Parts: sequence; structure tokens; C-alpha cells
Amino acid sequence: MRTRNLLTAGILLAVCCSNSFAQDADSKIVFEEDLVYGRVHGAGLLADVAYPKATDKPLAAIISVHGGRWRGGRKADNSTIKVQQWADFGFFAMSIDYRLVGCTPAPACYQDLQCAIRFVHAHAEKYNIDPDHIFLIGQSAGGHMVSLAATLGDGKFRRTGGHEKARNDFRAVISVAANYELTTLSWGNIWTPANGDAIEARKYASPVNHVRKDMKPLLIIHADNDRSVPIDNALMMVDALKKAGSPHKFLRYEDAGHMGITNEVIKQSLEFIKANSAK
Repeated sequence: MRTRNLLTAGILLAVCCSNSFAQDADSKIVFEEDLVYGRVHGAGLLADVAYPKATDKPLAAIISVHGGRWRGGRKADNSTIKVQQWADFGFFAMSIDYRLVGCTPAPACYQDLQCAIRFVHAHAEKYNIDPDHIFLIGQSAGGHMVSLAATLGDGKFRRTGGHEKARNDFRAVISVAANYELTTLSWGNIWTPANGDAIEARKYASPVNHVRKDMKPLLIIHADNDRSVPIDNALMMVDALKKAGSPHKFLRYEDAGHMGITNEVIKQSLEFIKANSAK
């Protein structure tokens, strides 16, 4: 109940202050840049985190995954949340970097997201996180990966990066301007593993192919004039969710383009989180 009340307060704060976040010395927000959330072959996987300090209330957590077609982008660009802002809303907020395909082929990027989820569970006590209220948000390629987490979970991908025995469950997922079926997308062929049949790998990595009734709740946000991911890709996913009876919400915009984490997205995300936070 205390977690839900905290989220309600966060929504009110978002409505009033969504254009900025507290930056004064009295904000009582802890910010950690380039925190190492995992290691692969000795190289650190980095994240920015922020959270309210000195609170006795358990914190909901949100993990943000940037876009960039799996080959670009970073944890502090416009495709991610501002972690300090979300800490002001009352969250433990985390925005991750992950291995890009120009360095390590897919599915390394997805394995890194899974590592980040396990990191949050493994450090829930340290950061006063409520492990039953962990949320994922991703934009474009990041939206693809959080949607895959909602539908597939680990799947056949082995755990890497650390915290291998930790939980990797979460409460719900927010997917913004994402791709859900890679073989029908012009840039879907960027998802190419080092070995095996690339077409089959893309089918396996397509969230639409793993939709099931008991999956995690999914918020899909998409625009009709998205030129990076055509609306038909999102509609295909929505149709699959409807047929399966999967928990979901679809917000369709006429002319918002390839949406980033805008004030509208923040508002709708907070409302979705509140609706999916009841015990």
C-alpha cells in the first residue's frame, strides 16, 4: 500500500513538474553515474541510477532501455528517462547502456537487459527497492527488448554479466515506438547473431511470436506517422495481444512521429504504473 501511495504522489508531481526535475541541494536525491551493473569478459556494463535517500518507504524501480537500432544510442539520450526526474517521482530509477551490435552481435544487448533486471533484484535490500514493483520502459530498439522480456523472458539465451541466480521478474512493461516483428521491418536485419540462421534468429527475437495470456502487462505507445517503425508493426502486436487475451493497453497517436520519452509518455507511463501497482 505504501508503494502505491508513493506512486500516486509521483503522478501528481509529474503533472505539476513534468518539464523539469529538482536540481537543488535540498532535493535529497542520490545520483550515481556509470554504476557497474554487470561484467562480461572483464568489461563493465554501465548504468546511471538515481533514488530518494533516507526514506523508510520501499521504492518501486524502473529500468530504462535506450533506442538506436541496437547499434547506437546511450543511457542519457532522449530515448531514455531522466533518472533524477524519476527519483523525484519516488522511484529507484536506472538507465542502462548495453553492448551494441557493432561490438558484440545480438542477442548480447538483450542479455545485458536481463542482467540489469537481475541486478535490481540482487540489490533490492541495499537500495530499499520493492522487488514486486519493478517496471521496464524502452524506446524503439529498447522498446523491442523490454517487450521481448515481457513475452519471452530468458528464453534460450543464457545468463551473462553476473547475478545469475537472482530473480528476473518484474511487474509491467512500457514500450514506446518499438518494433515487434523483426522480419517485416526495414532495419530488422541489424539483429544478426554470430552463428546460425539469421532469419530464424529474428523470428525468435520478435515479441509478437511469444505472446501469451499470462505474460506481463504491456503498454504500447505508437504513432501513425512513425517513419522508423511503421504503425502496422505495432498493430500486429496489438492484434496478437487481443487474440491471446493478454493484459495490455494501446495508446495510438496520429502525428507524434517516432516518439521519445516525452512529457506525454511520462504522464501515460505513470498512470499505467499506478494501475498495475495494486497488491
